Amino acid sequence: MSDGATAVARPRPGVRAWPLYVGGFLGPYASTMVTPMVHEVAVGLRTTPEVAAAAVTTYMLPFAAVMLVSGTLAERWGRARTMQLSLIAFVVACACCVLAPTIEWFLAARALQGVTNAFTTPLLVAAITDLVPRAGLGRALGFFAGMQAAGQAASPLVSGPSAVLDWRLAFAFPALVAVVLAVLPPTMTAGPRPTGPPPVRALLNRNLALACALSFLCYFAAVGLTVLAILRAEEDFGLGPWQRGLLAAAFGVAGLLTAPLLGRRLDALGPWRTGVLTNLLLAVGLVVAALGPSVPLLGLGVAAVGVAVTGLRTTVNAIAATSTDGNRAGAASLALSFQFFGGALAPLVWVPLHAAAGGLGFAATALAPLVGVGLAAREWLSRS
Repeated sequence: MSDGATAVARPRPGVRAWPLYVGGFLGPYASTMVTPMVHEVAVGLRTTPEVAAAAVTTYMLPFAAVMLVSGTLAERWGRARTMQLSLIAFVVACACCVLAPTIEWFLAARALQGVTNAFTTPLLVAAITDLVPRAGLGRALGFFAGMQAAGQAASPLVSGPSAVLDWRLAFAFPALVAVVLAVLPPTMTAGPRPTGPPPVRALLNRNLALACALSFLCYFAAVGLTVLAILRAEEDFGLGPWQRGLLAAAFGVAGLLTAPLLGRRLDALGPWRTGVLTNLLLAVGLVVAALGPSVPLLGLGVAAVGVAVTGLRTTVNAIAATSTDGNRAGAASLALSFQFFGGALAPLVWVPLHAAAGGLGFAATALAPLVGVGLAAREWLSRS
């Protein structure tokens, strides 16, 4: 992915590519779909909202943990077979969520959703990397990141209204998407794959290690923002539930609208220069969201972080998936795993810091992308 590469995002002829991007929508949608209806789930399963909110963690932790190995296992078992079986298992997990008689069964079903999606998202990134000519890979991965942002933005727009009637209805939409993808699966490889087990040693390379570090730092900061921005909106500005929902949606909408441009910039500038710029934008957006004295500035900071995270998703996916030819899915899943481990750790670090230091504690989230700037800048300068 050299500087000046032309932006050609079309896959090679004769492949079914659209399900690759639709699949990108599914993972972020499923991860956050319970958040807007925590109270309804709590009432329906006779528990407290605090316990019902654990549905996010019980999805994220298995998702991140299984992705440490899911890509490598999928390369061994076959990408297409693994994808279809995972989608079928996801539909079963959605049905288990709907039929769960108690909160314990519901949380177990959410964990199963996380496990099944761990075998889909990294395979989609690996397939796009195989199928799209390298000159347009940034644009293609940018569109994929845009679909991920769309999933994150659409989740409250579907789950919220569904919960007004019955929170169980919210699981029908992602299950339907998974059924469509299982019946009309994407093309997963550009040709015959190497025989034998994928080389695990291929994952021991500098580019993948840096991709994992950038991925962790990105979500360590960004998930902190998604929690602290909502707290600040309520505590400092007195915003109500629907206003806070619109504020949260700005993150995904901004990423969706700018994804094509971010992909083209990646093709033109290369991953390391793009990594420097997007991490700088992330740091600025976090500081504006933390210290901006008005609601519009808070919203501007949230939107800027949404743009930066979409750009970093695209950049990290490109670095990871091109770091090795022999185990692309394994590389993609490893980087994504670090991303979600960073997200899982974020509330445990930033919420207490915000409680102790207020706005300065919120602004401290900008330290993570500044470390990312240093990592990306060092690689950019050493290779220029």
